[in-house]
Amino acid sequence: MAAAPGLVVSMIHPMKGNEKALGLDYRKNEAQRDAALRVRDARQVVLAGPVDLVQGGKALIARFPVFTGVDAKQFWGIVSAVIEIDRLYAASGLFGLGERLDVVICGKDASGNGVPFYGDAAIVAQDPVSVEVALPSGTWEILALPRGGWEAHGPNPWPLRLLVFVAGALILVPTFVTGRLIEERQRHIGELRRREKQLERMSRRLGLALATSRVGVWEMDIDNNELFWDDRMNELYGYDADGGSRGYSHWAERLHPDDIERAEEEFRVAVEETGKYHSEYRLVLPDGTARHIRAIGAVYRDDGEPTRIVGVNWDVSADIALNQDLKRAKQVTEARNSELEAAKERIEHNALHDSLTGLANRRYLDELLAEHAERAKAEGETAALLHIDLDRFKQINDTLGHAAGDAVLVHAARALLDNVAASDFVARVGGDEFVVVCRRPRESAEASVESLGNLAERIIACIQRPVVYEGHECRVGASIGIATDAGEGESADPKRLLVNADIALYRAKSRGRNRFQFFNEALQAEIVTTKRIADEILSGIERGEFVPHYQPQFDAETLELVGVEALARWHHPRRGVLPPAMFMKIAEELNVVDLIDRMVLERTLADLAVWDKAGIVVPKASVNVSARRLRDEDLIRGLRGLAITPGRIAFELVESIFLDEQDDAVAWNVDKIKDLGIDVEIDDFGTGYASIVSLLKLKPSRLKIDRQLIMPIADDLARRQLVGSIIDIGTSLGIEVLAEGVETMEHASILRRLGCHALQGYAFARAMDGDALAGFVRARQWKQAS
Repeated sequence: MAAAPGLVVSMIHPMKGNEKALGLDYRKNEAQRDAALRVRDARQVVLAGPVDLVQGGKALIARFPVFTGVDAKQFWGIVSAVIEIDRLYAASGLFGLGERLDVVICGKDASGNGVPFYGDAAIVAQDPVSVEVALPSGTWEILALPRGGWEAHGPNPWPLRLLVFVAGALILVPTFVTGRLIEERQRHIGELRRREKQLERMSRRLGLALATSRVGVWEMDIDNNELFWDDRMNELYGYDADGGSRGYSHWAERLHPDDIERAEEEFRVAVEETGKYHSEYRLVLPDGTARHIRAIGAVYRDDGEPTRIVGVNWDVSADIALNQDLKRAKQVTEARNSELEAAKERIEHNALHDSLTGLANRRYLDELLAEHAERAKAEGETAALLHIDLDRFKQINDTLGHAAGDAVLVHAARALLDNVAASDFVARVGGDEFVVVCRRPRESAEASVESLGNLAERIIACIQRPVVYEGHECRVGASIGIATDAGEGESADPKRLLVNADIALYRAKSRGRNRFQFFNEALQAEIVTTKRIADEILSGIERGEFVPHYQPQFDAETLELVGVEALARWHHPRRGVLPPAMFMKIAEELNVVDLIDRMVLERTLADLAVWDKAGIVVPKASVNVSARRLRDEDLIRGLRGLAITPGRIAFELVESIFLDEQDDAVAWNVDKIKDLGIDVEIDDFGTGYASIVSLLKLKPSRLKIDRQLIMPIADDLARRQLVGSIIDIGTSLGIEVLAEGVETMEHASILRRLGCHALQGYAFARAMDGDALAGFVRARQWKQAS
């Protein structure tokens, strides 16, 4: 046998006696090159020869091509079976046929070309018997002739042919069988090598997987209690990797005391019942270290063999620790999420609720009204809104402090919650303002009017109850405005509802407070009118439409002109001249009375200058000053810029400004006004709260007795005596006294007798503009009237 990878002989069996064949290169050996290349190209067995061997002798050679690779396409080389030709001839019995037959074999290299390689070639020309024999990759031709030639009569040729065929078969059958056996052996060798390589690869992979995963492999003979552990198992359980025998006890003694009962039971169930083993348990190593182990295995039994269980163990301590960390992290996360959720709820609650009373706030109210608007459209729901404002709350805050005010607000919130239905909505929408929203089905809207009135009365009564704070009884009232959208249907506007309730609240306060008021169309019309007048007042201020009209003032004894009172009038572009009653209340609400006072003062100063220049003597002009303007820190600065001649201007201050405890800012401004040469007069004396002490502190230059006291003196002796007393008090204090509302000359005569110093009223003249006053003074028309 010889193997020639790459067509170069490098392996021979047996080696002894064939050493010279080593290194034979078929590509360079002309005698064997063609046959060798034919094997490669035909990809099949080729029988060549007889061949002269390089180591000596002749032989037939059966050559087998060998291909490798995934698809067996890569040519590796040739494997040859060398058959010694002489031994083959002898074994086939050819030499024994020589006594009777002359045999010739043709077809060297199985080419079948008629070239003899055995026997006498001359026989070919003597009409021998021939048989063609098929060989691997070719044919031979065997020719035979009786020794000495054919007899004349010619014997029967068929026995001879049969003999020739048998002889050929004796030669070829061993050769063919040998070739097939060699081919089969080569195929088995190749398959074996392939499987060995595959097994080797799988072993490497398994070894790498076990080494990487650090998994320990074990197998136990259940019947004999013999346990096999690999090195990794010994390492896991804290034993020396000495290859020593192991038993069930080696496993059990490492189990954690708390896990041993469960682990042994799981192993027993696997062995005796299920055949499948899966368990997790803890080990306690000799050094006290705890280790978590996961084990899986399966029971099996081969024929004639004891029952075994094979499995693997691996350390899952890191996984357990990670899981525990994850659980702790999850618990922490869940706790934080709960905290965040609670914080979110607190934030949402705080965003929608008042922190002091716990009631809903304005934002929550807006959301509720928006929701109601949707339900009003979809379900026909109606709503009533009560707008509550606390009366006298500011006095408690100012006198007892904000803590007392907070106690009152909490009391009010509790009063509301105690009186409304559970389905009603209560909110605090301002400092001392609250809102109650009552939502009802539309069919019950008519009946709700009476119930809303009853609810408002209960709320007012409950809020009026005193609140004790640090020994003080704090009492407040409540004014309530009520509005409903029962008649508006789908056009209900939640913002309009709130505005209407606010309008009703305003009316309740204007009627004396501590009461409730329903919104109605009359209120709506009044509000519209008030809004229009307010807009016109602001426009009138911008256009300078507010001017003074002057009512003359006379000496009670001589009836000479001693001054005029400048009264504000509004020259309305459409309605003509309007008195203060037509606009002053709205101007006060707009906080523009001080602007009107300033315009009147500036125009009065201008008229005085004109009269002086025309030679018209008007000794003094009195103008009204509002309480708001008296508290203005910039009042004195503004007056200094007007260049007022001392003694020509007097400021009339309403009596209600002066209480026993005066405002510091007012007192300071009054003193500075006097320093500027402006006289101070008290207007409407007798109807307010001024006291004798206030008069002594203020030291006004004049008192004006209110017309309400003057008009009845002709018929009412008590009123006459009261007026006389006021005149006496003023005179005793060195204060000039002027009587307003002198309607008749009888009034003038009585007041003169009582000692009154000056008179003002329709008995002498009505208020008139500057031009009319100039003509009145020139003509001395009051003399004619008197």
